[in-house]
Amino acid sequence: MSTKDEQGGDHAQESSTSKPKSAEAIDLDDLDSAILRFLQRNGRATNFEVGEAVGLSASAASRRIQSLEAAGAIRGYRAIVDDRVLGKRMTVYIRVTLERQSAPVLSAFETAVRHCREIVSCHLMAGQYDYMLVARVAGIDDYGRLHQNELSRLPGVTRLETSFALRDVLDGGRA
Repeated sequence: MSTKDEQGGDHAQESSTSKPKSAEAIDLDDLDSAILRFLQRNGRATNFEVGEAVGLSASAASRRIQSLEAAGAIRGYRAIVDDRVLGKRMTVYIRVTLERQSAPVLSAFETAVRHCREIVSCHLMAGQYDYMLVARVAGIDDYGRLHQNELSRLPGVTRLETSFALRDVLDGGRA
């Protein structure tokens, strides 16, 4: 993703296409990897701050960030909300079995699960279960409401198995 100029400085190559290549794996050098790690922890960092962290000028950091965005390595920026501050202190893992894995059943389930506010992630699985859901709830009573009023009513669901996290040790959403 980068080239060296005559003075040995790194410069990001401009993407030859305006469409992100998110479906393709891209080769990252050490600076690109460092930029991505820094931005994952500090998404609101300025180009100057990114450059300082990885040993580049602000303009070189900006060019590399733009190149990473164009290549699809950076899909966007968002706020990471601390659910605990909002009263949702419990992490729940829900394994879902569907009646069958036909395209219409999978599609109906995926469409419906997108409307469940407490579900923070949903993954189609290979193996014993069809989906793994992760939810954040206020407590056991809140989960009971979610289970009864929403999860058990999702299209195609024949079985739900739930596990509760005792403690979040490493959370992908934390800085």
